Amino acid sequence: MLVKSDIPKEVLAVASILEQAGFEAYLVGGCVRDLLLGRTPKDWDITTDARPEEIEGLFPETYCNNDYGTVGVVNEDVTDATLKVVEVTPYRTESGYSDARRPDAVEFGVSLEEDLKRRDFTINAIAFRPKSEQMVDLFDGVSDLKKKRLKTVGNPDERFGEDALRMMRAIRLATELNFAIEGETLDSIVRNGNILSRISAERIRDEFLRIIDSDQPMQGVALLERLNIIDFVLPEIREAIGCEQGGIHAYDVYEHLLRTLQAAADKGFSTELRLAALLHDIGKPATRRTGGKNKHYTFFGHEVVGARMTEKIMKRLKMPKDMARNIVNLVRWHMFFADPDEITLSAVRRTIVRIGEEHIEDLLNLRVCDRIGTGRPKEQPFRFRKYKAMVDQALRDPVSVKMLQTDGGRIMEQTGEKPGKKLGYILHALLEEVLENPEKNTEEYLDARVLELLKLPENELISLAEAGKERQKAEEMAEIKAIERSHKVG
Repeated sequence: MLVKSDIPKEVLAVASILEQAGFEAYLVGGCVRDLLLGRTPKDWDITTDARPEEIEGLFPETYCNNDYGTVGVVNEDVTDATLKVVEVTPYRTESGYSDARRPDAVEFGVSLEEDLKRRDFTINAIAFRPKSEQMVDLFDGVSDLKKKRLKTVGNPDERFGEDALRMMRAIRLATELNFAIEGETLDSIVRNGNILSRISAERIRDEFLRIIDSDQPMQGVALLERLNIIDFVLPEIREAIGCEQGGIHAYDVYEHLLRTLQAAADKGFSTELRLAALLHDIGKPATRRTGGKNKHYTFFGHEVVGARMTEKIMKRLKMPKDMARNIVNLVRWHMFFADPDEITLSAVRRTIVRIGEEHIEDLLNLRVCDRIGTGRPKEQPFRFRKYKAMVDQALRDPVSVKMLQTDGGRIMEQTGEKPGKKLGYILHALLEEVLENPEKNTEEYLDARVLELLKLPENELISLAEAGKERQKAEEMAEIKAIERSHKVG
């Protein structure tokens, strides 16, 4: 049962101002749903019979920048981000959805009943009037909340035709709330899934990321696949279904990816790490081959192919560049810690340079989730301690130009060299040397080496500075060629 005392005073104040001016004011949508579920709302929405210009006239600071008449009422004296803005929207009806995204016409000033009819799901069409503590539930949304059931308001084909993104939202809400999607609604998603092609990549991405950030993302991705919606988000994962692995893996590649993602969610890891977990073996189906007497499967170079696939996925979903780069790097280097007995400290240092010191912890955590996703619940304590010990030891040695026992200022002071690209080449050439041998990271050695490097032609200096990049490219090309030969396409 929802009562007035459940609502923050800042929200009640907005509703009260509207009521005192002679208008109706109802809380509606996700905030009512969440309050009834005992959850803390992330947004506060009020619907009213006031028109946009009348709403704006009642409050000192507002903004209105959309076609739906929504007015954001700003609370300047609160620090809680969820209470900073209360959105107030006039009762409205919508008609004509020629692009399956937005209404062709919007009419204000209708009744609360007409306003609730246009909403997506019954659990989002419950209204509550704080003034009288009156609940308005025209479509049995409270009953659906109790049954943990997601159902559209009225005809599901009509609701999804109005905004195709509602199909993604249905899957996202079912995942976040751990609800079942009602049968007719489920069938309608299968029937109408193709109209999602008319929705922008950004809107699809945002719903997908909320699924990834939920407590049960494995359930959400599986539902996307089951309802044939995955083709608009991550079609590459279909190739992983039924792609057996053998060896230490109890599951095919598809289930392994989902379980690795879930492990990352269970540990509360970031969105970046969760996506890397979902995509880390995305290159396996393209690289699988059978070899040896026992015909075991191998996936040589899958991390290289997977990184390239991930880069394309990130671009298609229009992910932020920094986030995309970090995810691609985690996929590319997730195999680095395959066997600590065969890894040198030099190799560890180079991996830290490639992935960034601030992301090396993510790489180790991805390794933990990867192992859990095989069906073995725990990382081998000794092996993981050895990984950590090697990383901690490597971090004591130079892994970036900033950790060299010299810098551009010192070089200019001692040699008279002017600022420019040449200084950068010298510093990176020095870094390449100390990555191999940290004992060279002394002022005495570096000062002497700088004098030698200054005598080299610029093209030689660039080659030394970019030796690590060239070595990485050569390694990747060799792996790609081997993959091509294994598939008889090279």
